[in-house]
Amino acid sequence: MIIAGVDEVGRGCLAGPVTAAAVILNNSVEGLKDSKKLSPKRRSELSKLITQNCIFSLGNVQSEEIDKINIHQATLKAMQKAIINLPITPDLIYVDGKFIPNVGINCKAVIGGDILIPEISAASIVAKVYRDEIMTKLDKKFPVYGFANNKGYGTRQHLLALQSEGYTSFHRLSFRGVVV
Repeated sequence: MIIAGVDEVGRGCLAGPVTAAAVILNNSVEGLKDSKKLSPKRRSELSKLITQNCIFSLGNVQSEEIDKINIHQATLKAMQKAIINLPITPDLIYVDGKFIPNVGINCKAVIGGDILIPEISAASIVAKVYRDEIMTKLDKKFPVYGFANNKGYGTRQHLLALQSEGYTSFHRLSFRGVVV
């Protein structure tokens, strides 16, 4: 049986995409856990191991679309894209959280799945590393917001920059705190 894990990152951010990853583990990977419980260095090392030795894909939904369809629908769409982009179709998909995307494949929602299921842990890591890289690149273009450090979350620096500089095309205008 082919099992995939799916997780997303960036749901609560004020800027940047919501990103989902889908991962099928070909081999076991030592040290998998929820991406938030790993150091950035260890996350990066594990992401490299996963992407080089396993089957994975990504799905992004950008800020403009998040504003149009809402963050919940955007998260499900990012997950759907990640699943559809897999080069093989899994028999079963474990999705972190309460909700599953509509993909016509057997999916099971698992609350706390990024701790319990290795495939979801792997997806959590790959999605986080990928999205963090996007935000670090955006930081070079818009350093005042501190994206390299806050990854788009509403830190004090980010909120102050929104007040003084306004928002970018990468900000989610439907999120509280973005439009002042």
